[in-house]
Amino acid sequence: MRRVSCARVLPLALLLVTLAAVPADAGAGGAGAGAGVSAGAGAGVVGTVDAVRGEAARAVRAHETARARVDRLRAADALPTKIKSAERRRKKIRADLWDMLWAAGRASGDPVAVNKSGRGGKCAFQSRSKKKSKNKSKAKTSPKAKAPKAPKAPKALKAPKAKQDKAAAEKKARDTARSWTAPTRDYWLSAGYAASGARWAHRHTGQDFAVSTGTPVYAVGPGTVRATTCGDGFGNQVVVRHPDGYFTQYAHLSRIDVRAGKRVKAGQRLGLSGATGNVTGPHLHFEVRITPYLGSSVPPLPWLRRKDVRVVR
Repeated sequence: MRRVSCARVLPLALLLVTLAAVPADAGAGGAGAGAGVSAGAGAGVVGTVDAVRGEAARAVRAHETARARVDRLRAADALPTKIKSAERRRKKIRADLWDMLWAAGRASGDPVAVNKSGRGGKCAFQSRSKKKSKNKSKAKTSPKAKAPKAPKAPKALKAPKAKQDKAAAEKKARDTARSWTAPTRDYWLSAGYAASGARWAHRHTGQDFAVSTGTPVYAVGPGTVRATTCGDGFGNQVVVRHPDGYFTQYAHLSRIDVRAGKRVKAGQRLGLSGATGNVTGPHLHFEVRITPYLGSSVPPLPWLRRKDVRVVR
């Protein structure tokens, strides 16, 4: 991993301390970030934190602009060299943002950066004690007699079937790629992305789905669980990495049903909603991020719409 200079890490650490202590979040009556900096903090510290926050926000905007350019070039069937050049620029912006936020997260103790497995805290994982009972009285079955081999079909008849199988496999792959979904059911939308108010020191970083405690929470798409953590303002949370490189976060859960490193499908249950962390009421806080770390979020509903997911307001 690339080394990050101390001069860059320290102001970012201040940013992450500010955000991690009281994350910009709220939901069904949920209280999010309060004062971002303590009353005794000097103007210089406030200015530094705001400057770093602005730097991260500019990087996020630059990344999304670069990503949109790559999409346009691909849609226009541009030269491969142009597409590769635009993609390299997007990845460079993302890598720089990743390094900055990772270093800051390590310095501030962000659990996603220092303990992504959740084993260092007392996270509410689903119990593993339940084991399937084995039926010891099951009688041994005699080996099946070998069935006579069917006559081989003529080669002329095999070709169409092979093509059909290939077409069916390709269709299944396309359907799987499109199988994205909303993160929960029977909800109403409360605090939205970039919402402002007395509950937050800065603008809201995700979309809140107001649901009662114990409501199933699902992976919006296929991916791999990057982190399952607890102990900060987000409470019990799951972070999933998707094939397009983006990450989704599911926070304030009452229970976690998956572990870091597990592959998940769209619609697979990740846990149950709750009110853990910095909230005043149960809800699901849902974020879409460029990196796994706080400070790289993008508007979640437009991102879901690009996956053909329509979230009802």
